[in-house]
Amino acid sequence: MCQRYTNFEISCITNYMPNNHFKRGELYSVITGMASIAVARRLQKNFRQAGLDITIEQWSLLYHLWKEDCLSQQELCNRTFRDKPSVTRLVDNLERQKLVKRAAAKNDRRVNLVCLTDAARNLQQRTIDLANKTMEEALVNITKAEIDTVKRVLQQVYDNLTPATALEGLRPNGDL
Repeated sequence: MCQRYTNFEISCITNYMPNNHFKRGELYSVITGMASIAVARRLQKNFRQAGLDITIEQWSLLYHLWKEDCLSQQELCNRTFRDKPSVTRLVDNLERQKLVKRAAAKNDRRVNLVCLTDAARNLQQRTIDLANKTMEEALVNITKAEIDTVKRVLQQVYDNLTPATALEGLRPNGDL
């Protein structure tokens, strides 16, 4: 599959950008985005090769449900940084695949809880192993010190741009 970039991305990657001081390869949001996409594509490929019929986006919801089952759809939005329509679509598809089921919350029937099925629980270790394999492939020839530096820098960028009060309790801690 051929990767398509917008003119802006091509300009950011290959040229000095007009009216700023970025040189080729220095627009970090583009670099981190490209790395993130590459990891997601490799994980999707590894899932496919293992015969798993789930998308990376579906897996990210399952991942949070494996950590804490029966979350509200709103809580899944918060934890995955996705909007409500996207999470609704993902949950609909996971429900069709019989990996989750919806249940009304006991204390508020307006709230939909998304709960894992046994089929989803049975996928957990297999998909985590594939995710670990993917990260091992991605991090070849990168030292632990380099990884720690990147994590620290990206966390600081996130903290600089995220109002603490708006996302209290949602600060990423290495999770998806």
